[in-house]
Amino acid sequence: MTEQRKKRRKKRKKTKIEFFLHYIIIRSIVFILMLFPVNCSLKFAAFLGRVLWNRYERGRVRAIENLRCSFPDKDQQWIEATAKRCFEQVLMLTIDILYTPKLINKDNAEKYISFINCDEVISLLREHKGTVLLTGHYGNFEIMGYVLSLFDFDIYSIARPLDNPFLNKYLYGVRQKKGQKIINKKGASNDIGKILEKGASLGFIADQDAGRKGVFINFFGRKASSYKSIALSAMYYNVPIAVAVSRRVGNKFLFEIEVQKIIMPDEWLDKDNPMLWVTQEYNSALEDAIAKDPSQYWWMHRRWKSQPKVRKKK
Repeated sequence: MTEQRKKRRKKRKKTKIEFFLHYIIIRSIVFILMLFPVNCSLKFAAFLGRVLWNRYERGRVRAIENLRCSFPDKDQQWIEATAKRCFEQVLMLTIDILYTPKLINKDNAEKYISFINCDEVISLLREHKGTVLLTGHYGNFEIMGYVLSLFDFDIYSIARPLDNPFLNKYLYGVRQKKGQKIINKKGASNDIGKILEKGASLGFIADQDAGRKGVFINFFGRKASSYKSIALSAMYYNVPIAVAVSRRVGNKFLFEIEVQKIIMPDEWLDKDNPMLWVTQEYNSALEDAIAKDPSQYWWMHRRWKSQPKVRKKK
């Protein structure tokens, strides 16, 4: 066992009192931030992102390395500027989540959001036949589920709960305020069938590392592990898959939601390995969407953590 693993095992779990104190501190900061206009708070979040960039060495190194491998034709200046901007975007997302219920409603949504290539997906959702909606750690990925729920579409989002139960309850409340339904990632497989069978839509963050048991596809020129369950669920219940992103416009609370690709059930019927084909297709679509503005992707996250086993030559 490596020293790093030993340190992780020895790491002490926080007590409920510690979690509660952290919750009170964060809620106090949020209260102060909410006194200011959203764009002012976004500027402050961007500043904190630059502070994080300077102090979080491991994340900074990982982001630079991931960008260098994904965009080998770009110079070091572009790579570092893009990586630093993605740190800003992560902190700005927190402000987006907090302000979204306060600012966006049915009557003014188009003031803050423009919709690109969304008509076909909206038609699918209105048919109530079930749809799998995929996005990645890009831009304001939280706002899509909120907006769809705001307009009364039946959508469930699968998410990993926070370790801090007090913060988790608070943020779930913010996200579910207008009807969005959140399902705990642990045990979600028991709910997927019921959701799709009743004609509701299911939202996934599709760029999580799935470990050695996942299916390996190409993502920005390297092998990355993806969950088999996304493709298998769509195939089993015969429902389409839509890949979409929400991209920030400038530095303000403005976004464009773009549907990059829709994969219909009849497209995978004649494939030799339909599960692998579907998984590669939606990852390639997500890659294309990210490439339009790479600075909004979470390059510090461990997308390429797992790699396929190398077979030893006999």
